[in-house]
Amino acid sequence: MQMEDKPEQIILVDQNDQQIGTAEKLWVHQQGRLHRAFSIFVINSQGQLLLQKRAIAKYHSGGLWTNTCCSHPRPDESILSAGDRRLQEEMGFACELSEIFSFIYNSPLDHGLIEYEYDHVLLGKFDGEPILNPLEAEDWQWIDLDQLKLALVTSPELYTFWLKACFDKFLDYLPQADFTQVNI
Repeated sequence: MQMEDKPEQIILVDQNDQQIGTAEKLWVHQQGRLHRAFSIFVINSQGQLLLQKRAIAKYHSGGLWTNTCCSHPRPDESILSAGDRRLQEEMGFACELSEIFSFIYNSPLDHGLIEYEYDHVLLGKFDGEPILNPLEAEDWQWIDLDQLKLALVTSPELYTFWLKACFDKFLDYLPQADFTQVNI
């Protein structure tokens, strides 16, 4: 278990997602260094996506709506293990996850930070209600995919950059996803 007072280390990567080192998470975002991350999209049996509203006190993008869960694997932690861990820590539930695609994005954020991620997008299915960790998320909602697609155009300021950057690709991959791995 990671010590509370030790800064979290994340994995620096090259353009091919090959690890080239590790560094402290805040420093990586201050310097805009390419690092490994994941974004989890959880859908229910009705095909709705579970969104979370990031806690206002988060060090960037606080108060914005985003996909179900996002984070970084720790050194020597697989993407799927990290996804399982963070989904439980942030949203208070577990479900089987499967990677459906990855992409790189680079964007300035609030507080002078830069998000430059090799982002692995994970898919899961869940039909319950999350139990939010208030340090991570302040609200949640199930949303129809067409409704979210429209909202990302009409009210983009309410959503995180990375959700806007990968949502259309997520929609493209959804019909071809291997649903047998996530019991959809």
